[in-house]
Amino acid sequence: MASRRADDWSAAPFVPESRELDVLAEAPVNCTGYPLHVDTTQTMFGAGSADATIILVGEQPGDREDRAGQPFVGPAGRVLQECLDDAGIVRDGTYTTNAVKHFQHERRGSSRLHRRPTTAEVDACHPWLDAELAAVPDATTVVALGATAARGLLGTSVPI
Repeated sequence: MASRRADDWSAAPFVPESRELDVLAEAPVNCTGYPLHVDTTQTMFGAGSADATIILVGEQPGDREDRAGQPFVGPAGRVLQECLDDAGIVRDGTYTTNAVKHFQHERRGSSRLHRRPTTAEVDACHPWLDAELAAVPDATTVVALGATAARGLLGTSVPI
């Protein structure tokens, strides 16, 4: 994998044709289309119902999400839940995911500190995000939770 150039990275060959969330959720564990899977605990697919009307897209799983196997369960997830509560949105009516499916980090001693994914890494994960969006056909609202999430959704950088 190391011999491949970043602009050649892509998850596309690993994304199944099915647009059923349960089928899609099983597939990323085998994805080696880019080196993001190295030194992470697991692949973090989205969570929620295919009947959701709102899709929330974050940047990437954090350390707690990587360890727990669920998106938005760490500090950012608590802030997100407070915002949803304030807006009167029930989280069960949403589908939550991330633009990048692995926790990008730098090791400092025993700690794993967040590292923002590169543009090439976000672009490489884009096929997963496209498949998830297609698997939640009733969604009328898609919310990018930050610039990296917007890049993942739109395929271009967005100043925020």
